[in-house]
Amino acid sequence: MKVADIMTKEVDTCTPQSSLQEAAAKMKEINVGSIPVVDNDKLIGIITDRDIVVRGIADNISLDTAVSEILSESMVTGSKDMSVEDAAELMADHQIRRLPIVDNDKVVGIVSLGDIAVKDKSYGNADIALDEVSEPAEPEK
Repeated sequence: MKVADIMTKEVDTCTPQSSLQEAAAKMKEINVGSIPVVDNDKLIGIITDRDIVVRGIADNISLDTAVSEILSESMVTGSKDMSVEDAAELMADHQIRRLPIVDNDKVVGIVSLGDIAVKDKSYGNADIALDEVSEPAEPEK
């Protein structure tokens, strides 16, 4: 099974100029924990609920601050032609729960562990990815 078969194709995005408040409100509205950030249709980062809390609120940054100030720029992405198994392994390797799917740097979908668990019952990929994603991080020495 290919990622294109299970990905969410209608992906809400925000711009680098969107405020943290706007991003958080959009997350609440569509019930998600992350939103891809695009500039001229090109994926430049992702903003997560954790980014807003840890890099924003915890550091006393105003909710009017642009998401570009705290977004995660180093992203792992997938392609719609990759297998679901490869996507699950990629998510496990990088301990991520959501994988933006891009075509020529443009967001064409997103895959979550939930998508894999619900829509792909053939490989146990969600179990593999969830085990790896949920592994506690080792303390830095």
